[in-house]
Amino acid sequence: MTSDPACTELPSAARGGPVSHAVSRVARLHRIAAGKLLKGAGLYPGQEFLMMYLWDAGAVRQSEVIKAVDLDPSTVTKMLQRLELSGHVRRSPDPADRRAVLVEATDNSCALLSDVERAWTNLEEHTLAGLDTGERKELARLLARVEENLCRETADCPENR
Repeated sequence: MTSDPACTELPSAARGGPVSHAVSRVARLHRIAAGKLLKGAGLYPGQEFLMMYLWDAGAVRQSEVIKAVDLDPSTVTKMLQRLELSGHVRRSPDPADRRAVLVEATDNSCALLSDVERAWTNLEEHTLAGLDTGERKELARLLARVEENLCRETADCPENR
């Protein structure tokens, strides 16, 4: 099977970083594929991470959501507004501190949870098609090491803040 040169040829400026270039391309294509799958659930890319956090965390302060998803506060506020309008999220004043806002997934978001689980399962199979179990485990191991390297190098991981 020959690859499309548009997907594999390295620009001259990236010749010193072929793996970094490949990771960037793969990340972009993965995000596009995720967006297409999540569109069927009525979500925009990134909203699924916010919902995943809320399903696992329960009611939390909006400031904690912002830290957890590691996005600009205005972006998270916009996401929460959209998710609240669609009935998946509820925001309310924190009884312990009226200046703070609590955010939680609603009971109505249970159907969305199934859609997100299905989308991520489909994305995983699409992404790893043709790889056997050993190759999948090795890829996950190698990506974890790359992530660790990047966290150490940039000191820009949410868990390091």
